[in-house]
Amino acid sequence: MPTEKKTPWYIAGLYFECQQCGRCCSGPGEGYIWVTRPEVKFIADFLKETASRLRRKFLKRVGFRTTIIEQPCTKDCMFLRKIDGQKRCMIYSVRPSQCRTWPFWPSNLANPNVWNKAAAKCRGINSGKYYSFEEIEKIKKEKWWQIAKQTPIS
Repeated sequence: MPTEKKTPWYIAGLYFECQQCGRCCSGPGEGYIWVTRPEVKFIADFLKETASRLRRKFLKRVGFRTTIIEQPCTKDCMFLRKIDGQKRCMIYSVRPSQCRTWPFWPSNLANPNVWNKAAAKCRGINSGKYYSFEEIEKIKKEKWWQIAKQTPIS
């Protein structure tokens, strides 16, 4: 007997527009910002560092994966810095896929309650640009560095 596929609660789409407030990159909770090898190379090139130096200064291994380290006191991402009185990402144009796909993470899309809980921290959720269900699904799957290999990053 075939199993019925449940229609996602966000089938009608969702609204989100980044306010560039840095809250999604900030503590106080500790977390992981997972990076892949291609992303490490893009970040290193962007910062004019070698990948091995970038790994020593800004990354750590957790099991078989690599994560960006966090500021020890605030638990903010190491690349989130105060610029002109606001928190800004130093590597925004080459930020990892995990950052690019916020807030369309499976954990945030599990149900409306967790989506709205994420909205309590992120004022860009439920406002701004409309994303159709198809766009959300594409964002969740996209590997930006594969596209970037064909198009220079500005």
